[in-house]
Amino acid sequence: MNSAFAGYHPTINFLYFTLVFLCSMFFMHPVSLFISFVCAFSYSVVLRRKRAVKFNILYLLPMMLMAALINPAFNHEGATILAYLDSGNPLTLESITYGIAAAVMLASVVSWFSCYNVIMTSDKFIYLFGSVIPALSLILSMALRFVPKFKAHIKIVSNAQKCVGRDVSNGSILQRAKNGIKILSIMITWALENAIETADSMKTRGYGLSGRTAFSIYRFDRRDKKALLVIGGTGAYVLLGAFFGGMYFRYFPSMKSVSLTPFSTSVFAAYFILSISPIVIERWEDRKWKELQSKI
Repeated sequence: MNSAFAGYHPTINFLYFTLVFLCSMFFMHPVSLFISFVCAFSYSVVLRRKRAVKFNILYLLPMMLMAALINPAFNHEGATILAYLDSGNPLTLESITYGIAAAVMLASVVSWFSCYNVIMTSDKFIYLFGSVIPALSLILSMALRFVPKFKAHIKIVSNAQKCVGRDVSNGSILQRAKNGIKILSIMITWALENAIETADSMKTRGYGLSGRTAFSIYRFDRRDKKALLVIGGTGAYVLLGAFFGGMYFRYFPSMKSVSLTPFSTSVFAAYFILSISPIVIERWEDRKWKELQSKI
C-alpha cells in the first residue's frame, strides 16, 4: 500500500527506525515495552492490514508465549520464590516477569522490522549509504530484495510443479522429498542465473566507474524539517532521559523501578510521541486526502 511516511526523506525514515530499534532493544521498563509493542503492532497493521494481523496472531503470539515460558525454565534468579520445580530449582517471580518482558521486547523488534521492510526500500538504502559504503550497501540492499523475490518465485515454481503432479504434497514421502529437491534445484539455478544477469546489467550501466553519478528523486523539504524536529527532538530527549535514569528498571535480584516523577513521566511521554509519530502522519495524510476529495 501507499504509505505517507514512506514519502518522507530517507534520512527521516532511517533515523526513526534507528531510534525505535535502539529503544525497543535496550529499554526494558514495562511502560516502555508496552509503548513499543502497542505502537509497533498498530503500525504494522496500518501498513500491511490483514497480512499483519495474520502474521501477528499465527507467528508472533506463539513466539512470545514460547519465549515467556523458556526463560523461567532456565533462569532461576530472583528473590521472590513462588514454587520449586521437579528438578529442585526455584521458580521466581522475577524470572517470570523478565521472561514476559523479553518476549514483549522480541515481538516489538520483529514488528518494527516488518514495518522497516515496507518503508525502507533498497533504493533508499543505497541513496543513504551508496557513497559512503558502496559495496556493503549494495550487498545489503540486494540481500533484502532477494528474500521476498525468492519467496515469490518459489511460489510460482511450486504452483507450476503442482499442475504436473510434482508438488511436495503429492505422492509418498520419498516422492515428496524428490519433488522438493527438484523444486530446490530449480530455485538454485534461477538464483544463479539471476545473479549473473544482475552483474552483467550493472557492468553495462557503469557501476563502480570513477566519476559515475546517480539519479535521485529525494528532496529534503519543509515537511521533512518538521518531521526531523519532532523525531530527532523526542529521540534525543528519550536517550538523554534514559541516560539520567528516567527509564530505570531492575529485574534481579528483586524488581525495582524509577520513581514516578514529572521527569520520568515526560521521558515516557516523549517515547510515546516518538513511537506513534508515523501512525499520526498516516492518519493526518489520510484525513487531508479525504478533505480534498470531498471538495471535488
